[in-house]
Amino acid sequence: MAQIIDGKAVSKQVRERVALETRELKKRNITPGLAVIIVGDDPASQVYVKNKEKACEEVGFYSEKFALPQNTTQEELNALVEELNARPEINGILCQLPLPKHLDDKEVINRIAPVKDVDAFHPVNVGAIMIGDYNFLPCTPAGVMELIHSTGVDVTGKKAVVIGRSNIVGKPMAMLLLHENATVEITHSKTVDLKSVTKRADILVAAIGRAKFVTADMVKDGAVVIDVGMDRDENGRLCGDVDFENVKDKCSFITPVPGGVGPMTISMLMQNTLTAAKIQNGIK
Repeated sequence: MAQIIDGKAVSKQVRERVALETRELKKRNITPGLAVIIVGDDPASQVYVKNKEKACEEVGFYSEKFALPQNTTQEELNALVEELNARPEINGILCQLPLPKHLDDKEVINRIAPVKDVDAFHPVNVGAIMIGDYNFLPCTPAGVMELIHSTGVDVTGKKAVVIGRSNIVGKPMAMLLLHENATVEITHSKTVDLKSVTKRADILVAAIGRAKFVTADMVKDGAVVIDVGMDRDENGRLCGDVDFENVKDKCSFITPVPGGVGPMTISMLMQNTLTAAKIQNGIK
């Protein structure tokens, strides 16, 4: 029976660490500031933004929300980003995705100043992650690494397999594991004989968005299994990419859904915003 990795507990530790550093910054009259832009009224995005606002309040940040109507133009959105780039009290800028279809998310991401890009989506920050000389990490992969560290498992020399090759999770996840000296393989929909690859993994990260895709016969005995998925099962219940009930008896550590990777993402956003405030104020 695997040990359950408690994402809520690890997330709480991260936020406590950020709150402590924030209190120290405030003694120097520095308050980290985060601006969140949301366009339209997508219900899931509204929930995410509300949770980010609550997290800012919890750790002591200044935050502003910019709720723009569905019919906002590209020019209006670009102008807002440029305005926020120029405001010194705003250290981090986050544009909630997905945007309405008439807007170009790449154009928006490219306009955010790299030093304020707390999602780490700007090409400059993506390149920095590639070479291992970065200020910020994408929030979900960074959260996964915190969860792996919490187990006490040393990543060095381990065989790590990532299922999924998205720019937001899969690719940066592989880079972070590689930076910690794992031997990494990225798998995807075109991988031949996927099961034979995943069964060799000491660390298996599932990030493909297919409910209960990873079954027990795909997992090596004693593996660390990280489930990034957020799906619905046949009964409409929240689940992940991993068939938790059957896999948990085979691995050494496993993240649940909900309560695993999910809580970490916003906590790592708080960490990135703190880092941005320190960099912009010349603090190492």
